[in-house]
Amino acid sequence: MKKTSIGGQALIEGIMMRGPSQVAIAVRKPDNEIVTKVDQTKSIIKKSKILGLPFIRGVVALGEAMVTGVSALMYSASFWEDEEEDGKSSELTGLQTFGIIASSFLMAMALFMLLPNLITSFFMRYTDSPLALNIIEGILRLTIFFIYLIYVSKLEDIKRVFEYHGAEHKSIHCYENGLDLTVENIRKFPIMHKRCGTSFLFMVMFISIIVLSFFGWPNLVMRIVSRIIALPIVAGISYEVNKLIGKYDNKLCSALAYPGLMIQKLATVKEPDDSQIEVAIAALKLVLPKDGEDDSW
Repeated sequence: MKKTSIGGQALIEGIMMRGPSQVAIAVRKPDNEIVTKVDQTKSIIKKSKILGLPFIRGVVALGEAMVTGVSALMYSASFWEDEEEDGKSSELTGLQTFGIIASSFLMAMALFMLLPNLITSFFMRYTDSPLALNIIEGILRLTIFFIYLIYVSKLEDIKRVFEYHGAEHKSIHCYENGLDLTVENIRKFPIMHKRCGTSFLFMVMFISIIVLSFFGWPNLVMRIVSRIIALPIVAGISYEVNKLIGKYDNKLCSALAYPGLMIQKLATVKEPDDSQIEVAIAALKLVLPKDGEDDSW
């Protein structure tokens, strides 16, 4: 079975797919028409040997994925909002994209870093072991992360996004198995995929427990600073681990992939309908490798 590097993201009534040289967005408009948009990939990793090195490339790839993902998400949402007076869908400026990413980053830091750290501080009366406190913080971080995903998965609009997430995974499975990209073929594949971004986020949470243990348990200000400093390290390691999990099918990789797959099953991926699979097909076909291109994982 082929293991492709093509991956995607669920959008508002749409899907974004990223291939070797192109990024495609397919959105089903309110009038039921599927509209597509294709751009060339502009990864700086391909332009610099240093940025393409293991552990460094993961940090760069994560930053690029956030920029591309936010832009694609807002583009898809524009078809479901009131159009501007000139009748054209609104496009985000670079400054607006940066603002959204920055505010999202700060909210994530507050919810998944600062909050579990503050709660863990109450356990200092029972232990002064830096390792124990970092493990408690890590468990709390994973718990908050899981509760958050379960909560948002119950929201009606988010359910639709998670159904498109399932359509994305199913279409990738179909392509990797060498079958024609038809609704009938895609429908029979599972909705979970071990190279999913959800699995990557779980790995970030898990590896952060190990990495942050080396920073000890200083005062609150230094703990916050150390977690900001450690974030690129954690992201780089998590990226490489995720690459290995996706590449090999041995027992160790299957065990490491299992928690992420279960989180997908319980929260972030839902079974799509045929119309959503059609959108996934439209996006995926636009980024399939051309002659001479390599999309292997």
